Amino acid sequence: MKHVSASDIEGMEKIFRLNLVNSLSGYKSANLIATKSEEKGANVAVFSSVTHLGSDPALLGFVTRPETVPRNTYKNIKDTKFFTVNHIHQDMIAKAHQTAAKYEEEVSEFKKTGLEEEYLDEFYAPYVKQCAIKIGCEYVNEYQIKENGTALVIGAIKHVYFDESIQTPDGWLRLEDAGTVAINGLDAYALPALLDRFHYARPGQEIKSFFDNNEPKD
Repeated sequence: MKHVSASDIEGMEKIFRLNLVNSLSGYKSANLIATKSEEKGANVAVFSSVTHLGSDPALLGFVTRPETVPRNTYKNIKDTKFFTVNHIHQDMIAKAHQTAAKYEEEVSEFKKTGLEEEYLDEFYAPYVKQCAIKIGCEYVNEYQIKENGTALVIGAIKHVYFDESIQTPDGWLRLEDAGTVAINGLDAYALPALLDRFHYARPGQEIKSFFDNNEPKD
């Protein structure tokens, strides 16, 4: 087994280090965060750091990139307080990845990539029309991460949209049926496959699968 030390990582060529360290945490969520500026229109960018923070109240968060250069998504959220999180699915990964390009602030990634803006229920920020799962969020707070100049942005979930057919009777969403993908590292997209789903774990109780009754997983 290969061993890599902290000093080895520090001495690596930049892109090699980026590729290694960004893949160490495993598969990550793949989302497009969309915002709208007060003056210059809509913006959309790919993020792999969106994470669940709690269900009551319903919160999610994401980590901004270091503010060494202008960050349109972060600026728009701070200015307007609204943003959307849109699951990337298997039929749109190339368009989604292109949103990572460093376009000028006045240039809309929607127009450059072929993604479409969609406005629902008078929410200020646009959703991505092609996405099968869309979440409308309102900025709540942020926490500065001084070690690398980033910030954890907290959003309250205000609206959720998805096809009713992917939801099970207990509320869970079958992301496979929506074609939701995951990100490995910075630039690799994967389609996860459901292996099993287990009932709530409690001490002293036998581990029980939802599929023990031989119901199909798909």
